[in-house]
Amino acid sequence: MDKEFSTKNLKVSLVHDFLNQYGGAERVLETLTEIFPDAPIYTLLFDKEKMRGKFAEADIRPSFLQKFPKFLKRRHKWLLPLMPTAPETFNLRDFDLVISSSSAFAKGIIVKPKTIHVCYCHSPMRYSWDWNEKYLDEQGLGSGRRILARFLLNYIRIWDKVAADRVDFFIANSKTTAARIKKYYGRESVIVHPPVEIDNLETKFPFGNLVSKSGGYFLIVSRLSPYKKIEIAVDTMNKLNLPLVVVGEGSPKYVKYLKSIAGPKTKFLGWIPDEKVKKCFAGCRAFLFPGEDDFGITPVEAMSFGKPVIALRRGGATETVVEGETGEFFNEPTIEVMADAVRRFMENEKNYDPQKIRKRAEMYSKDKFVENIKRVIGEIMDNRSN
Repeated sequence: MDKEFSTKNLKVSLVHDFLNQYGGAERVLETLTEIFPDAPIYTLLFDKEKMRGKFAEADIRPSFLQKFPKFLKRRHKWLLPLMPTAPETFNLRDFDLVISSSSAFAKGIIVKPKTIHVCYCHSPMRYSWDWNEKYLDEQGLGSGRRILARFLLNYIRIWDKVAADRVDFFIANSKTTAARIKKYYGRESVIVHPPVEIDNLETKFPFGNLVSKSGGYFLIVSRLSPYKKIEIAVDTMNKLNLPLVVVGEGSPKYVKYLKSIAGPKTKFLGWIPDEKVKKCFAGCRAFLFPGEDDFGITPVEAMSFGKPVIALRRGGATETVVEGETGEFFNEPTIEVMADAVRRFMENEKNYDPQKIRKRAEMYSKDKFVENIKRVIGEIMDNRSN
């Protein structure tokens, strides 16, 4: 970072899609608030209860959608037709720099010509672009509602392209995201990987009673949404008769479905505090990542504990996991193909070096994110002022 770049000389605001669940995108936002502690956070919706104390001290400024009844906000997909309008109503006139943290609507803000808008893009809006039909399939809509939904998503896709044109500079969270920004928005971007908490492993995390006598459990830590493909891992563990622990919460309908197909060796822990999540990482045999993500923070978290990852060979995992050294890949999201990868892992398990796996994870530490994001924003501000 250039010495002359100072956050104290800038009036900065942050904009985030939704603060109604905590995941990788919210971890990025949390780190940005540490870099810019005086920056207010504009967001479409804020659910204090769901955030469980996260951003408790932040200056949160939600959109007009916050005024809707609670039952509508909890089912915020019903508000989809209004969401493109929400970020456009934010009053950002007083800021020199606005950083949007977006995989959906936050990048659609409107700023003054002299204000610089940097978008940290977690992904172009999935359900409007390449996952359009997959998203409609997951919703289980009838033919009439499906036609209406297709019209709505077409409108949102057009709006999304217009919104992307308003961004001055894009920062992508991975090569995968950078390629999608180029394809759908026609824009170049700089890659800064998200921050991953790398714990001091001198602190011992007791395995607790989750470790089975047969040699340990396999682990999933994830938002429980259909696109994460958790059901593939659950079915695979059933087929192989292996213990599985699933940490996370999500769609009640999807969670109910996962529990209905789970075997007796699968445990669902729901939401648990961070320290207990770390204990789960420390005690697991390997980490499972059955879905496609644009980066995927949790596989890197698992590697920071020296744990191998078994992942679908798509998206960000192909950048972070080294086959045969820090994990195994499978090529298709099917039970049979994933089961083969699990078997390969077990055959090769004794050859994995926890220290080497840990070393790989350190490439994506929070310190490196802070260093890189400051450097990139510093260069942007310097170039704009020259």
